[in-house]
Formats: sequence, structure tokens, C-alpha cells
Amino acid sequence: MKSGRQTAKLLKVIAVLTGAVGTANLIGGIWLASLGGSPFYAAAGLTMLASAFLLWKRRAAALHLFAALVLATMAWAWAEIGVDWWPLVPRGDLIFLFGLLLILPWTVRRLAPAGGWVRNAGPLAVALAIAGIFGLAALMRDVHNLDGTLPGPRSTIAAEPNAMPDDDWQAYARSWRGDKFSPLTQLTPANVGKLEVAWQLRTGDLKRSGDPGETTYEMTPIKVDDTVYLCTPHNRVIAVDAETGRERWRFDPLIRTSARNMQHLTCRGLSYWDSSRAGASAADCPRRIFLATNDSRLIALDPRTGAPCRSFGRAGTVSLLPGQPHYNGGWYQVTSAPLVAHGLVVTGGAVYDNISTDVPSGVIRAYDALTGRLVWNFDPGNPDSTAPLGAGRHYTPSSPNSWSTPAADEALGLIYLPMGMGAVDQWGGRRPATTERFATSVLALDIVTGRPRWVFQTVHHDLWDMDVPAQPALVDLDLPGRGRVPALVQSTKTGNLFVLDRRNGKPLFPVEERPVPGGAAPGDRLSPTQPFSAISLMPAPARESDMWGATMLDQLYCRIRFKSLDYKGPFTPPSLRGTLVFPGNFGVMDWGGISIDPIRQVAFAHPNYVAFVDRLIPRAEMEDQGVRGPAGGSDRRGSDEQGYNPNAGAPFAVDMNPFLSFAGLPCQSPPWGYVAGIDLRSGRKVWEHKNGTIRDETFLPIPFKLGVPSLGGPMSTAGGLTFMAAAIDNYLRAYDTRTGKVLWRARLPAGGQATPMSYRSRASGRQFVIVVAGGHGSLGTKLGDHVIAYALPRQP
Repeated sequence: MKSGRQTAKLLKVIAVLTGAVGTANLIGGIWLASLGGSPFYAAAGLTMLASAFLLWKRRAAALHLFAALVLATMAWAWAEIGVDWWPLVPRGDLIFLFGLLLILPWTVRRLAPAGGWVRNAGPLAVALAIAGIFGLAALMRDVHNLDGTLPGPRSTIAAEPNAMPDDDWQAYARSWRGDKFSPLTQLTPANVGKLEVAWQLRTGDLKRSGDPGETTYEMTPIKVDDTVYLCTPHNRVIAVDAETGRERWRFDPLIRTSARNMQHLTCRGLSYWDSSRAGASAADCPRRIFLATNDSRLIALDPRTGAPCRSFGRAGTVSLLPGQPHYNGGWYQVTSAPLVAHGLVVTGGAVYDNISTDVPSGVIRAYDALTGRLVWNFDPGNPDSTAPLGAGRHYTPSSPNSWSTPAADEALGLIYLPMGMGAVDQWGGRRPATTERFATSVLALDIVTGRPRWVFQTVHHDLWDMDVPAQPALVDLDLPGRGRVPALVQSTKTGNLFVLDRRNGKPLFPVEERPVPGGAAPGDRLSPTQPFSAISLMPAPARESDMWGATMLDQLYCRIRFKSLDYKGPFTPPSLRGTLVFPGNFGVMDWGGISIDPIRQVAFAHPNYVAFVDRLIPRAEMEDQGVRGPAGGSDRRGSDEQGYNPNAGAPFAVDMNPFLSFAGLPCQSPPWGYVAGIDLRSGRKVWEHKNGTIRDETFLPIPFKLGVPSLGGPMSTAGGLTFMAAAIDNYLRAYDTRTGKVLWRARLPAGGQATPMSYRSRASGRQFVIVVAGGHGSLGTKLGDHVIAYALPRQP
């Protein structure tokens, strides 16, 4: 008797839960249908409510009605997304779960004591079995992978004057070609599985109170002779033995940090210069390590001792603040390695995004590598005058900046700069013509004079924070019918890969200007067209059926949000209602860029697909809420890569956030991250695979390979391997460059949002691969201070 009462109570609990989910689906479904979305949720909610009523009345008809719902859900899912497991899960998870509870024998007995289980529960059991087979077929089938094989070696690399030894890695991307390619061949697909930890270092530099939220390890070390040099977020420089990792010296510039006034705290790399190669003569420090700091200094260090080179600037330091107008401590930082070429040290800088329309200049400056003397300055607001700025004068405020890493072709006498936007990003009603010319572009400057030689814009009148984020990659391509052409390959946040003739900036593969959505915010204007490259990893436009979630209700929430936002495809302008920005400002490809194998003439990319939502906030609304921003002396939440951005001086602030479900998952269905192989001779994407798991993003360490976002970069080798640790699960992976297959992986103690590098130790002859695992404040990966070197075991 007691068991029967408990069964009756459980049946009522199931009825109540079914009714609750049905009510939520009905209300949300009616809302969605009113927005022009799918009517399925309203119909499913009504069916679940009817089933709940019949369950409460203990009618067996509830089972038959639910069987019809299961079959209808399966047919609807099939019509929307086909046989695809992860998008399928939230469409039927709750319905399938309730169905399983309803066919349990004790449930059926309380509903229909006569007639037997087969007669009453059989139809529902059959429907669940069909749905289960459909789900199993989806689980077994991967519709997101593109299999293929890139070509093998096609050419040899022409010898460069004063080329570095193959053993070394002397610049951020090994050389100023920006290809992130090592000519070493000891590690191959056949032996990479034997890699083991050779040495490990803890830098001791961890996030401190008073540091900005985006405190990150994004560093790629350099290696010269028998020493590896690395930097930390607080710009400490550490030199270690390349074979053992034993520390040799450490330099601390004692930078000043501010959580309020700094947007980032990172050091992506250092630069090396040998004066004898440049035909120069230094009184001290004939070789130099150059460090650019977060508090706006350029420092030259002796690579043997770590002591400042006193002949450079003032006792080894040049301030980057002279000439900067409206400077607010921390609003101008240098986060990337300075370029060193032709006896010059060239650096741009990162300017605080979306804090104000009145921010420091994006000026690019070249200093004499021996003395620290300013040789030229390119001010995007005054591009025709590059002579050093005189005392008491100022560069143009709020002009486009170059915060990432430049590239150089000394034979052509050109440096190539990836350019960002002038202040501010999401509203451009007052931008001057110079900003419109140079923003969001690849800019080629004469290395001797700093004068612009050509500019190629990747987004016109950029309102989406589509800064050109990555170092340009230089490669000589053997193009059919054109012979060997000096090319520049530029990866972008939009997903376009622009392949240009680096002599003149002309596209080597077609670039088409296509019409894009209109509807500018009050006081703004739009470009009627945007450039689209024939080589592209840009995603297809988002659809309602692409929405995802942890459960059926979570997915319904995302569908309602999607239909409530302004979205007409790529380049839909920001609006007061809220705009879906896809690709989002996180970018299909960010500062980590791509790696290029110049022998095979192929590229390795890692595209991401995460949407953002931008909503413009009128100034009057901000003032009503007591949010005034810097101009008013108060800023409730500050400014960052996401969240509230005050845009002081503009008529609108902006609220900018990832497009997430109620449960905090991306509203778009996975995969969110891939790796891809591109044949640069044909411009064809040959293979593409989901990359990374959710192991480190869930409470349980479940390594579901959904394909997750990555931030950092790949590094390729002549041995046919590419290494990358950028995904938000904590692994370093080795891929077969030709196929994209993962051949080896190593668990990291923290997030690996950095680009690996490789060198050969002269002590043992072994090829090493180094990765930094320090985590990333914006992505929320585990923080740390680890530098890890891998190599094959020592031979006895």
C-alpha cells in the first residue's frame, strides 16, 4: 500500500514537471512565433500540457499523446538540422527524458492497471526507440569535418642575407617574415609521439591585486645561441639555458599597473638585434634584447647579463610618451614585440578601446637601435610628415593604432603593419578622412623614411571592432601562370584571408566588394559594400535553427534572443535595439594568426565562431543611470573587451557581450573552434577539423570534442608538424600539417593561450618545442606561470 501511494506521488511529480516545462515552452513558443520564429515550441508546449493533464487524471492516453510528440520532435529536428548530434541534443533532451520515465512499468501500472504494458506503453517505446536510433546515427556521424591532404614540399626557401642559424628563433615569429615556421626536421609525424618534458620553469609572475582583468600570458620566447629569452605580463625578462632551462639572469623594469586605467597586461614577445649584422658598431651591448613595456617604455638589455645598454636612450630606456596628447596613465601600452630591422626599432602601441573619443595617438615610431634616437614617426592623422616631431608638439589624438606585431621585407625596404581602429569602435559619425583611410587595414611603410607606400583596407568604416589583429605573414608563392610572387597573407577577425602582392598591396586572389546591410545609428554613416576575399574562413550567416543551449528551454531562450536582435548577416550595424555581431569581435582569427609552411606553400589556421551582441546606449540613458564615464569623472564599470564601454565624447556608449544562453553557453550550436589547412597556391581549404574539448569548461572533466574557441597561434616545422596550444582546454597538440590529424598531445598545468616556438640545442642537438602556460584573464582559463620545453629523450 505504501509503495502504491509513493508511486502515485511520483506520477504526480512527473505530471507537474511535464506541465511546468510545457507551460514554459508554450509561453516562450508563443513569444518566439510572434517574432516570426518556429511555431514548434508553442505546439510542443501545448502537447506537453495536455499530456500533463492526462497524467494527473491517470489516463493512458497521455502515453500515446507523448509518443506523437516524440515522433513530431524527431521529424522537426531532422528537417531543421539533419543528422547532427550536438545540435540535436537540446531539441529533444527533456522530451526524451520524460518519455523514458513514462514507459517505466510502475508508471504504466498507475495509468492503466488493465490492458498490459505493450498495449499502453508500446507506441511510446517504439517512438523512443526510433528517436534513439536517430540519435545514435547522429552520434556516429561527424558532419563538421572536412578530410583532405595538403601537398608535400613544392619549393626550397631562398637564402636570405644575414639569415639566422636554423638552430635559433630570434624574433616573435622566428623571423620578421611572420610565418611562425621552423626549418628544423628532427621532429616528424613518425616520432612526435615520443616527446617528453625536457625542462620546466616557473616565472613567479602571477596576477596581483591592482592588475587589470585581462592579465595574460601570451608570450612566445626567442632563442639566440644557447639562451632562451622570455618575458612575463609584468614585463620581467628572464634568460635561461636552452638545454636545461636553468635561469641565467632576470630583469624587472618595475612597471606601474592600474586596474582602472589599463585594459591589458601582457607581453607577447621580445626582439633581438646584432649590430654587426647591420654593419653598425656599438660602444656597449653589440647585441641587444629589446623590450617594450605596458607602461610605455622601450628598453635595450645586454643579452649576456640582462643589464640595460646605457648607450641606448637614457641609461638603456626610451620613453614612448613624448608627443602623446591627452595621456592618461595606462591608456597607451605596448603589448607586442617591437620590430627590429635595418638598424631601427619600430613600435606601435595599444590604445584603450572604447573608453573615450579623446585618447592617445596611434603613432608608429622608429628609433635608432644603437642610440635610441627617434628617426621617423608615422602619425596616421598626419601621414605626409614623418620627420621626428619637434619638442612641444603632439601627435594626432585618437588616430588608428597598430597594437599587434609588424612584419618586414628588408630587401623591398618595407615594413607591414596590421592596423586597428581610431576611437571609438561602434560609432563613427565624427571620424576624420585619415581614420577612414588607415583604420582596419594592412599598411606598408618605407623602412627608411616611414612614408606610406600602400594601404589595403580589410573593413570599410569599421563599426564592429574588426582590427587587423595578427602579424602579416610573408611567403613567396609559385602561382600558376605568374611564377614566383612575393606575397603577404593577412588573417583577419572577419575570417577573410587576404593574399596580397607585398610589393604593391594588390590582391593575388580575387577580392569582391559586396553590398552589406544598411541602417546606421543616428549621426553615423555606413559603407554600402565590404571586401570579401576568395580565400575565406568566414562563417555562413547565422540562422534561428543554429541556436543551441543546455536544454530545450535554454535553446528556446536563445531563439527568442536571436529573433529579438537586429541581424541581417555580416556587417549588420550596431543599433539601440541590440545587434548580433557574427563573427564577433573575438574574431574568426585574432592576434595568434596563422602559420605558414613556405616549402609546402600551405597555411595552418584555427578559426573561431562565437557571436557577440552590441547594443548602443544613448548618452541620456547613461546619465539617468548615473554612468558618466571618464569625461564626467565617474565610470561605474570601466571599459574592457566585453561588457559596458563608456565611449565618453560620443553620443552612445556600448554594451558588448558574447551571445550566451541562459546557462552561460554560446547560443550558437557547436563547433565553435576548428583547425584548417589551406593550399596557398590554389586558395582552397583542403581540410578542416573540430579542435579542442570542453574538459576544462565543465565541473566534470568530460573530454567531449565539441570544438572550442582558441586564442594564441600555431607554429609549423619543416618536419611536417604544426604545434598549437591555444584552445581553451589545457593541452599542447601536435598536428600533421598535411592532414590536420592530432598526432600527440600533452596536458598543460594552466591555459596555453600563447604561440609555441621551436629551436635546436647546441649542447645535445635535440629539437625543442616550448610553450607558455599562464592562462588568460578574459577567457577565464586557469592562470599560472609555467614555461615548458619538450624534446625527444636523450640518446644514451
